Amino acid sequence: MMNKIINRTILAVGVMLCAACGKDFFAPSYSEGPISEDAIWTTDRRVREYLNNGYNYMLSRYNVDGGGALLASGCDEAVNSNQNSNVNYFNNGTWSSLKTFDEQYTNLYAGLWVVNTFLQKSPTAVVFPASDLWGLRGEAYFLRAMMHFELFKRYGGIVLATKAFSPTDNLNIPRNSVSEVVQSIVTDCDSAIAMIVPSWTKEWDAANYGRATKAAGMALKAKVLLYYASPLYNSANEIQRWQDAADAAKALMDLNKHGLLSKTDFQSLWDYTAAATTYNKEVIFATSASNINTIESYNAPVGFTGGLGRTNPTQELVDAFEMANGLPITDAASGYNAQNPYAGRDPRLNQFIVYNGATFKTGSLSRAVETFDGGLDNVLTNVNSTKTGYYLRKFLSGNATYNVTSVTNVRRPWVLFRYADVLLMHAEAVNEAEGPTAAVYADVNAVRTRAGMPVLPVGLSQQDMRARIKNERRVELCFEEQRFFDVRRWKEGELYLNTPVHGMKITKAGTALTYAPFVAENRVFTNKNYLYPFQQSELNKAGNLTQNPGYE
Repeated sequence: MMNKIINRTILAVGVMLCAACGKDFFAPSYSEGPISEDAIWTTDRRVREYLNNGYNYMLSRYNVDGGGALLASGCDEAVNSNQNSNVNYFNNGTWSSLKTFDEQYTNLYAGLWVVNTFLQKSPTAVVFPASDLWGLRGEAYFLRAMMHFELFKRYGGIVLATKAFSPTDNLNIPRNSVSEVVQSIVTDCDSAIAMIVPSWTKEWDAANYGRATKAAGMALKAKVLLYYASPLYNSANEIQRWQDAADAAKALMDLNKHGLLSKTDFQSLWDYTAAATTYNKEVIFATSASNINTIESYNAPVGFTGGLGRTNPTQELVDAFEMANGLPITDAASGYNAQNPYAGRDPRLNQFIVYNGATFKTGSLSRAVETFDGGLDNVLTNVNSTKTGYYLRKFLSGNATYNVTSVTNVRRPWVLFRYADVLLMHAEAVNEAEGPTAAVYADVNAVRTRAGMPVLPVGLSQQDMRARIKNERRVELCFEEQRFFDVRRWKEGELYLNTPVHGMKITKAGTALTYAPFVAENRVFTNKNYLYPFQQSELNKAGNLTQNPGYE
């Protein structure tokens, strides 16, 4: 199973691999050329570089297919304008052990080898001051927990790698149970929480911004316990599991270190170019930030020079945004007008999605987007034109440029945990454990109020509150890889992912616009698709690595 992983990662001992991402701890390695393994652990700088290498295995998710796709296009959030993208394996029924996608198995086990080697070798390593070693090991425990979690949320039961396997070890190892995997991740999170000194990023010195913190360990612990409490793994609905997840989220909230950005600053949550939002209070943990403009070039509307318009939000997602008065568009009292569908909506619709008539870009390049048939951003002869009538806005900077004559980059991380998610995790867990308590209302209303939306009506039943929390997650966290896995942990794949997704066809006659929903793509989802298939090549190497049900 792990032979090629061992061979690959042994090379990492000889050459330190670090990402150059500005003046922070992700700076380039000082070590040049091959060095012996023993030499790593006798030099403070190399010890730290080795741990830094572990951070390179965190998953940055702005481009999951090499062509700009987001995982959102593998669920009911979006359609990818590149119809040949392999992200469509998730949608068209061809996903199998021979046709895998988002294949992180080898990458994550390689990362686990790095952090396990650090944990094995570091007790006698040379670090100045020596007291720093405790915290460095805490970071390694967090990284190990994070890598195991990324495997767990894809495959369920996995082979736990809590040691640095060697080529002489028996690598034909059976998978651990889900409960064993969850307990291992929780244990590593507890170690990270106890050992890492800074509670949040700004308690690091500026050169080390982005390292794991106590809050990061707490967020990961809450997330894995929420998954374990969810219907996919909790068919008997054991209430204690929900309470454990609620307690873990509350512990992070009680740190009083993180919070929600203002409505104004929220637009820049993913933009680290400005000092005001770099490592801001809402971001709990993120990957290293890179100076790039490819997010814009891959996703900007096609009518803007260089835009490829890859991520096209679905009508299902657009319809999930309530009216500004807090009523769903299906409510007759909401004031929704199907022939003026974007007026009077939740402000987040305009923050996250580009629709017909919305303004895109800043300065002299700013204009209203035209996604009506034949408009500037819906040209029939352009294969990249929107397939749904919508384009992505979330993550994109209006200041970035991406054509051959003008290039402006923006410094951005992929955010793995942010405070709004923690509030909604806590709300969900408490609602399932106790019902819609005052704490549940407070959590959800905090997210809604920041967005400029009215608070929830009082007197909701547990079932009604559950629906509101799920929709709040769908809207607030769209395109952040939450929905893809939320639908699976809720066991609602057949409901949302085994049905066509729609777009909006807009016809213009003179100055009049006519709006008509249409089927953009048919989708296929079966029971086996709640988990990823293991690659057949991995199964061929390890007979004890059993395939997930339905993929045989």
